[in-house]
Amino acid sequence: MRIILSRKGFDSASGGKPSPIFPDGRMVSLPIPDKQSPIRYKDIRWQEYNLGTLVSYLTGGRIPASDCVHLDPDLNRESLLSRHSEWRPLFGQTGPAQGHLRKNGVQAGDLFLFFGLFKKVIQSAEKFVWDKHSPRLHVLWGWLQIDEILKIDDCNQSDYDWAIYHPHFHRKPDANNTLYIARRNLKLPGVSSGGLPGAGVFPHFTERLRLTDPAATTPSQWQLPKWFYPHDGLCPLTYHSNLDRFQNTKTGTRLNAVARGQEFILDTREFPEAIEWLKMLLGK
Repeated sequence: MRIILSRKGFDSASGGKPSPIFPDGRMVSLPIPDKQSPIRYKDIRWQEYNLGTLVSYLTGGRIPASDCVHLDPDLNRESLLSRHSEWRPLFGQTGPAQGHLRKNGVQAGDLFLFFGLFKKVIQSAEKFVWDKHSPRLHVLWGWLQIDEILKIDDCNQSDYDWAIYHPHFHRKPDANNTLYIARRNLKLPGVSSGGLPGAGVFPHFTERLRLTDPAATTPSQWQLPKWFYPHDGLCPLTYHSNLDRFQNTKTGTRLNAVARGQEFILDTREFPEAIEWLKMLLGK
């Protein structure tokens, strides 16, 4: 089984801002803009809020509620009002990132752990604004275990009516354009099937979801479990073959994560401790 740490959501390059952590600890990953998408920010609900309103506030109006949005990964049924009865969570990928997933043999049963850039917000008057005293953090915010891998250009789209809304069905022909469809229920060693959904979001920020080291000066300085340290010539994450990026500490493994790259792949056959870590993350 492979675990893919997958960077998704707003950041300094896409969206120009982090995603918000609210005063009550709730958090939501803001999807990036996409002019080709049929979905607009104002179409998306997040709990009691309209996501278009939140995005407009948090970008100072630079991204209005009417802008089109790349709702991907799409993990939460309640995000859109009108869902097909057969809807399942989805994640699309293409370009070099999809090439990296394919080259490393990502397949059904493997699991994406989505992370992104977050920062706390505070309420001012009737809207949310960024907390100037809060650092930017890399935080885990969702997961998707793969059930089916779909090459969009090769599929019979009439068989996937429930997924046609997805932005990756609205791209130009692209042999690398791929959709990952979630399992209905999570299947992990030692976890009964049906106990947890195959995809979802972590609704609240907790320290266990935080990747960034509490003492870090940048979000990409991570504090990870001790077993993440490379051993016997094995490196835990693709794109991180430079072992100088890792530091063995008394409390764990410190990693200076690469700034570029979307998909960092860990093979649990080489680092079996990752299964218990994953069960800890998903089981609470």
